[in-house]
Amino acid sequence: MDVVLIGGGIMSATLGTLLSELQPDWKIVVYERLEDVGLESSNAWNNAGTGHAALCELNYMPEGKDGTVDPAKAISINEQFQQSRQFWSSLVDEGVLDAPTTFINSAPHMTFVQGEKDVAYLKKRYEALSKEPLFAGIEFSDDSRVINQWAPLLMQKRKAGVPFAATRVAAGTDVDFGALTHQLFDNLKERGAEVVTNREVRGIRRRPDGTWRIKWRNSIGRTPGTTDARFVFVGAGGWAIKLLQSSGIPEIKGYGVFPIGGQWLKTTNPAIVAQHKAKVYSQASVGAPPMSVPHLDTRVVDGETSVLFGPFATFSPKFLKNGRLTDIVAQVRPHNLWPMIKVAIDNPSLITYLVGELLKNHAKKVDSLRTFMPTAKDEDWELIQAGQRAQVMKKDPKKGGVLQFGTEVVTGADGSIAGLLGASPGASTAVSIMLGLLKTCFPDQISEWEPRLRELIPSYGETLNTRPEVAEETLAETAETLALTS
Repeated sequence: MDVVLIGGGIMSATLGTLLSELQPDWKIVVYERLEDVGLESSNAWNNAGTGHAALCELNYMPEGKDGTVDPAKAISINEQFQQSRQFWSSLVDEGVLDAPTTFINSAPHMTFVQGEKDVAYLKKRYEALSKEPLFAGIEFSDDSRVINQWAPLLMQKRKAGVPFAATRVAAGTDVDFGALTHQLFDNLKERGAEVVTNREVRGIRRRPDGTWRIKWRNSIGRTPGTTDARFVFVGAGGWAIKLLQSSGIPEIKGYGVFPIGGQWLKTTNPAIVAQHKAKVYSQASVGAPPMSVPHLDTRVVDGETSVLFGPFATFSPKFLKNGRLTDIVAQVRPHNLWPMIKVAIDNPSLITYLVGELLKNHAKKVDSLRTFMPTAKDEDWELIQAGQRAQVMKKDPKKGGVLQFGTEVVTGADGSIAGLLGASPGASTAVSIMLGLLKTCFPDQISEWEPRLRELIPSYGETLNTRPEVAEETLAETAETLALTS
C-alpha cells in the first residue's frame, strides 16, 4: 500500500480525504479495531462537539502574572478551526459531505463567570478579543436581563450578591464528529480506499528497504496478517503511543501518556432543552486539566437536541474506552519512566482533583450543575460515560518531565511514519494538524499539491485575522454553505 491509516477516527478520516484529493492514484487502507469507525473519541457522545475556535474557552487566553491577557493563542486556534470550516464547506459544495445539518449546527458560544476577579478578567478578555477580526461580534454583559435572553437557565433563581458576567459569540457551532467521520470514510471507500473494521494493528516494524510492515489480527477469528506500506499514520487515540513505540523510531523516546476519562450529565427534557441554545463554558477548578472545564452545552446528535453538562473526570488505566487495563503499565520504558514520575511529583493538584471527582455521586454532580443552572433537579439528568483522553507526558530538559494538554504530532526522521498524541482541541483543528503533517512528511510533493489545497482551503498558507475584509468574507461564505449563523 502507499498509505496505511491506523484508527478510524476524525484524524485518519481527514488525512485520508486530503490524500485522496491530492493523490487519487495512491492505494490507501484504513484499519480500525472496533466494529465501526468513529466509535472512540470521535463519537458524538465521547466529546463535547464544540467547534473549538477559542470563542468561549478561557484556557486558550490565560491572564498573565502582570494582569495582561494575550490573544495570540486564541487567534491561532480560531485560524485553525476556520481551515476546518473551509475544508468542510468545499466538501459540501463538491457533494462529498451530506447536508451540513447532519454534522454541524449553529450554537452560540458563551463564557459565564462569577466573582469580582473572574468578572474583571472576562472583561479584559472581551476588550482584547473584540479588536480582532476573527472575533467580530463578541458581546459582553454583566446585566442579568441580557444574560437571561442569551441563556435563561443561567439566571433563573440565581441568588443575588455574587457578581457575574458573560460573553457571547452567536457564530459558534456544535459538531457531530462521529457523523462527519462516517461521511468522510464513506467517500474514501467510494474513491477506492479500503476501510477495514474489526482489525487490530499489533505492531509496526521497518523493513530493510525503508518501508513499513504492519502486523495485524482480525478481531473475529483472530486471523493474523501483515501489510506493507510506504507511509503509515497512527491515529489510534491513546493507543498511538504503544504503536509508535513498537515502530522503534527514536523520536518517540521520552513520551508517555496519562489517561483521563469523563462523564456527562445529559437531559432530553423538552422544557429544559427549549430554554438552552448555547455552549456555555466557565473557569476550570483548581488543579483541573483544561479538558475538564465545566460547560453546559446544546448538543445535536442524529437530529435530536439535548443538553449536556460536564465533563466529570473519571480514571481508568485504559488508553481507550475499549482499551485494556494494562495500557498504562505497558507503555513504560526506561526512557520515559523518569518524565512520568516527575509529572506525578509536580502535579499533586491534578491527583487531588481526580480523587475529588471520583468521590462525587450523582447528587453531588447535579450540585455542580447548579452553579450554572440553579433550578437543576436530580431526576431530570442521567449520567453517561464519555471517552478516554490520553494526555501527553514528555521529557523536558529543565523540569525532567511535563504534562502537556493539547495535541502533538510525532514524526519519524524520514517522514515515512507519523502519529498523533494528545487531545483537545483535537478534532476541531484536524484539518490544520493534517496540513502540517503533509508539509513535514511529503516535502517533495507539497508544492505540486498546493494549488488543489488552495481550492479546498482558500486561506491555506495565509492568516485571516491579519486581513479583516478577507476574514469577514470567508466567515460569511462558509457560514452560508454550512447553513450557520454568520
